[in-house]
Amino acid sequence: MSKLIELNKYPVKNVLPLLLKDMTTKKNIVFATNEYSVGGQPVKETEQITIDVLSEIGENVIQPRVSKSREQQSERTRRKAEVFTPSWICNKMNNHCDTEWFGREGVFNTEDGQTWKPTKAKVKFSKKSTWQDYVDSKRLEITCGEAPYIVSRYDTTTADLIPIKNRIGILDRKIRIVNENTSEEKEWMNWVIRAFESVYGYEFQGDNLLIARVNLLITFVDYLNDRWERKPTDAELKKIAKIITWNLWQMDGITGTVPFGKPKEENKQISLFDYMVGINDTEPEEMDCVIYDWRSKVSISYNDMKKS
Repeated sequence: MSKLIELNKYPVKNVLPLLLKDMTTKKNIVFATNEYSVGGQPVKETEQITIDVLSEIGENVIQPRVSKSREQQSERTRRKAEVFTPSWICNKMNNHCDTEWFGREGVFNTEDGQTWKPTKAKVKFSKKSTWQDYVDSKRLEITCGEAPYIVSRYDTTTADLIPIKNRIGILDRKIRIVNENTSEEKEWMNWVIRAFESVYGYEFQGDNLLIARVNLLITFVDYLNDRWERKPTDAELKKIAKIITWNLWQMDGITGTVPFGKPKEENKQISLFDYMVGINDTEPEEMDCVIYDWRSKVSISYNDMKKS
């Protein structure tokens, strides 16, 4: 079976430094798991995920849950309460949300047990809502893991790649709508970008978050190639990667803050007070996570957003 995630190959390698960024701390996302090791020593949970560290542990070691051994899966469930949602359940729940939005069932597909059949007819909209409204409507996947509700590149139980016409993620549905309602590449690109700007997700574990970001990036490449039979330019990849990095962020979902607190300043000179109280004994300073509203073009903390 081929690797579902390849960090050292196109298109991921072209924008990997950007996909590793944390827009809140202005540093990199952290592992938030001690599953990985370098030279027999476990990587600390607070260690930032960098190109150098990935090279040491092996870029292709980071893979979706379905590609891990049962022992690894059980360990992650026990230590981090990590579970995976089968694709057919993601489809069922996304269908329910779309039934609420459209006011009717079977908009994108018809469920058949643990499978589904995509509708062939163009999706119709009422006079009260347009296809642009649907593309712009904001969606959030909480504790997103590998983001199976947002994009569905592969079946989360079998690791089989899912053909584009059968994909059921929130973003997949939005891009289908864009495909059905645009005829020129420039307009298509504009609305696909807006679709990416409308989907959000947060995750605690850094490796899962990186996989989720990669899944969205490859989804963009897949659809561009399927519709226009070309690869994205480096500029297009960077534009989409920046949106993905803002919209899928690392967060403790209970507190709305950066995992393990605000990163400590590098090369900070230790004062006499620090020495007396014990610099390592101080509690980490909490740091609210920041997200971006692309329509208003402003950043806002996640906790403030919840209050508004």
